[in-house]
Amino acid sequence: MTTHTAGRDHSRGDARAHLAAAHAGKGRRPLVRIALFSLRHPWQASLAIGATIVASVLQLMIPRLLGHAIDQAQGILSTAAEGAEQALFWSAMTLLAVSVARGAFTLVQNYFSESVGHHVGYELRLAFYDKVQKLSYSYHDKIHTGDLITMGLLDLDGVRMFFATGLVRMVLLSVLIGVGATMLLTTDVMLGLLALSFVPFVAWRSSVAQLTLRATWIALQEKLSGLTRVMEENLGGIRVVRAFSAQDFELDKFDTASRAALALSHQRVDVRVRNTSAMTFSFFAAMGLVLWFGGNKVIAGDMSVGTLASFLTFMTILQMPVRQLGLMVNSFARASICGDRLFNFLDEPLAIDDVPGAVDLKLTEGTLRFEDVHFTYPGATHPTLAGVSFEAKAGQTIGIVGAPGSGKSTLAHLIPRFYDIDAGKITIDGQDVSQVTLQSLRRAVAVVQQDTFLFTTTIENNIAYGDPWSKETKIERAAESAQLHNYIMGLPAGYDTVVGERGVSLSGGQRQRLSIARSLVLKPAVMVFDDSTAAIDAGTEHRIRSAIRRYASDRVTLVISHRLSSLLHADTILFLEDGKIVEQGSHDQLLAQGGRYRALYDLQTRPSDNIELGSAAQ
Repeated sequence: MTTHTAGRDHSRGDARAHLAAAHAGKGRRPLVRIALFSLRHPWQASLAIGATIVASVLQLMIPRLLGHAIDQAQGILSTAAEGAEQALFWSAMTLLAVSVARGAFTLVQNYFSESVGHHVGYELRLAFYDKVQKLSYSYHDKIHTGDLITMGLLDLDGVRMFFATGLVRMVLLSVLIGVGATMLLTTDVMLGLLALSFVPFVAWRSSVAQLTLRATWIALQEKLSGLTRVMEENLGGIRVVRAFSAQDFELDKFDTASRAALALSHQRVDVRVRNTSAMTFSFFAAMGLVLWFGGNKVIAGDMSVGTLASFLTFMTILQMPVRQLGLMVNSFARASICGDRLFNFLDEPLAIDDVPGAVDLKLTEGTLRFEDVHFTYPGATHPTLAGVSFEAKAGQTIGIVGAPGSGKSTLAHLIPRFYDIDAGKITIDGQDVSQVTLQSLRRAVAVVQQDTFLFTTTIENNIAYGDPWSKETKIERAAESAQLHNYIMGLPAGYDTVVGERGVSLSGGQRQRLSIARSLVLKPAVMVFDDSTAAIDAGTEHRIRSAIRRYASDRVTLVISHRLSSLLHADTILFLEDGKIVEQGSHDQLLAQGGRYRALYDLQTRPSDNIELGSAAQ
């Protein structure tokens, strides 16, 4: 059997290590944290920075060598001195060798700069994805999936590129400008100052560009997040769009979001172009001044042609780095913003996590108990559950019914700690679920929900998702209990059939049955069926219930349903209203009470009588 989780233990360990490394610089500025994260690869970073320095120094040698060669050539023309041609030849060979060496070190610089960036990207992707898996339901309730996708793509890419486009480029410019300025000023102070006169202007324009690009990048990220949300929602609901012929409306909505992002992108391009043009103009103005004053010095005999040529060559060499100064500033601004967003996400405290000293859940009798449980969703003003108490022993089936919003699904989500309760206690075999490890708890509690999710892989892998090393016989028995085995065997590829994205190639009932089979493979101590047979016909549901009763003879089963026919076999039925248990007992006992349950039963069995829920209790 093939599985999608081969080697997952190794990957999980890597992800935890990378997440810990990302937390190492917590509290520091984003750029410092990115730099520290990059230096976790010391030999690649050292080679990249070292090669940058050597390449820069070699590049600074070229103007001097070229100027020397020009002076030698001029000497040959004027004096035809013996051996001058040979000296010129060796000067040319030296210049060629230095140029080749500079190119080789530049290649090393580019290769290892990208290597560090891709290592950082790989490690941050693992840390980001690991964080996504660990965040609680409450976090995902308040953030849109599109925002997370944007963060995991654009923000992470901005951080990944910072080492090559920011740090290494800063080293390159520092050496070229710092060492080059020293060489020029020691040769001729006035011409050196003229050659470097454009640098203050460029620094000023770069600062202006940094502030502008920083602000526009934040706005662009928001626009792109909105664009991602529109696309994600459209793709997720593509069948609804087609069913209502809403393609034009969706296209207009996407076009509006896209135009907003495009306008902001044009604004950013305009900022970069205007500032780059201004910096380039200042460069050529400085070169014109050097040519004018330097030429006069050559005419007066105060400077050789080769020295003037070395000044001009140095400025020409510096032209490209100056053009890239705007890109470096943009890299710093982008990395600062992206790093701030990304590290804030990685530093997000976990609402649901193992408490210090948590131990694995030890199952003995398999008794589930709610003791005066209270719960309110974050930001809500009205409690969802208030004082809920009940006990379920192994082999018992507890039915839960109530109006929408009464707290049925919330009760199911509290058992595996998808949320933490505000007060009270939930125990399994006397062990508080908040004090045991999440992994052991969620292997002991399986929740089958109405809204099922299937992965784009084989039916076999979907069923074995929770236990990828399950034997084929175990998978088939689970599918038989879910009344799905015969359908699967009728498919051309059987259990190797690949289901479409989100299981769209299966009907709603088939997806629910596959989800039930996925939970049965785990053999949990507590099984919760949250309206998980709503899309299944009554006959199939009855067969599934019969198979599950045999399967669940030694475990607790909770069945949440709006259809009372699904709860008739339950040992105890809980009727929830406004987060409280207002009635409980067996089916016959609740009918005899003549309360809310009886009213709901009559409404479902005799709808023509127009009996309203709760009338029997009045």
